[in-house]
Amino acid sequence: MTTRISEYIPDELHEECGVFGIYDLDGEDVASSIYYGLFALQHRGQESCGIAVSDTFGPKGKVQSVKGMGLVNEVFTTEGIEGLHGNIGVGHVRYSTAGASNIANTQPLVLNYVKGTLALAHNGNLINALELREELEYTGAIFQTTIDSEVIAYHIARQRLNTKSVEEAVINAMVKLKGAYSLIVMSPRKLIGARDPFGFHPLCIGKRDNAYILASETCALDAVDAEFVRDVEPGEVVTITPNGIFSNKSLCQDKIAPCIFEYIYFARPDTHFDGISVYNSRIMAGRILAQTDPVEADLVVGVPDSGNAAAMGYAKESGIPYGTAFVKNSYVGRTFIKPKQSMRESSVRIKLNVLTEEVRGKRIVMIDDSIVRGTTSARIVSMLKAAGAKEVHVRISSPPFLHPCYFGTDVPSDEQLIAHNNTVEQICEIIGADSLAYLSIDRLSELIGGRKGYCDACFTGNYPIEPPEEDIRGEYEK
Repeated sequence: MTTRISEYIPDELHEECGVFGIYDLDGEDVASSIYYGLFALQHRGQESCGIAVSDTFGPKGKVQSVKGMGLVNEVFTTEGIEGLHGNIGVGHVRYSTAGASNIANTQPLVLNYVKGTLALAHNGNLINALELREELEYTGAIFQTTIDSEVIAYHIARQRLNTKSVEEAVINAMVKLKGAYSLIVMSPRKLIGARDPFGFHPLCIGKRDNAYILASETCALDAVDAEFVRDVEPGEVVTITPNGIFSNKSLCQDKIAPCIFEYIYFARPDTHFDGISVYNSRIMAGRILAQTDPVEADLVVGVPDSGNAAAMGYAKESGIPYGTAFVKNSYVGRTFIKPKQSMRESSVRIKLNVLTEEVRGKRIVMIDDSIVRGTTSARIVSMLKAAGAKEVHVRISSPPFLHPCYFGTDVPSDEQLIAHNNTVEQICEIIGADSLAYLSIDRLSELIGGRKGYCDACFTGNYPIEPPEEDIRGEYEK
């Protein structure tokens, strides 16, 4: 039998965004490939999605697009995909880290201006978006959205007026941008990928036959049967044209800061990011927890999905059997779009079930990727004990969250973080666990092979860029 986790109200972190672009030099339609690429990136954003395509052999600047609120399989129909004709295109899945969640803020953004048309998809968050937006507004710009991505698009369009190429305009605009951005820009004849100089979030290049692809994660390349070529380097701008791929590294710098939480939680486990396997990173996190915070137990379990690999690592290192304690319902949908709190709660009650037979009478080590506000962890621990678990020892495959993130991850302000005002012992008591331990900050680099240079500001407060004086995340409306 199973025991339901009643009133399971998630307080987990939300994903960022996912971007996917493709240029088929043979002229084949690309909309279906973008659809499957976005499907593979769905974990990075579930609020909205969109596809924009153009035909490089057709009328210059004509762009077709379909965008909507919801999951990829909710927004796009077979007829809709088949109606999008073009051999160059860009797609986006979104969770709002800046700007309201509404249809106006869906991406890709399509911008018509004096030099033609641009379509842009953005993953990340600018910390100087308000400043750049005001600069544009005072020179007559009228904004249709409340997202920083439109600020980027406008600055590229402005720069294009005084440059010889769209890629040069992108580079000039990047000089003004502060923060995190992995961009894909589609012009009538080119597909451009750009990654901020710190390389906060991933962007990679793939190839399938005579088509080139840009994507947030390598798992999206696998979904369309494409070969991984390489990662876009931090600060690099790559331009795909009928003549091949061209690279500009004029903005590359020595100091880089890829987000460490990509490896712990955001990226899919079958993704490789800057040459590192996400799956192996999570296995290593579990092994470290078993080394630093062992406990006598009968079973190691992971909280789906990002806790599973770390739980396997803990089990391998400790010798305690690995098991499945939770059944996740993958068909619940996006519970947070329900209009009333009561409806949200009734929807999420069936999100996870506990396998009573697996945990009854056992001492459980429960591995999760993080604790944000603590409400979810408390409910899961409570349900494990209600299902008959003798003890529940919680191990977290990241250090405690102590500071907000301004670079595209939805880590809330510090007063909302349970670890900001509570000790580990207090948190353990709050969530009802028999013991609690986090991954040590001193061991964090081992997740990426001991490499130096990554962003762990949400754990340490050591921001690679000086954070804004006020928390500008959320809507930009005045």
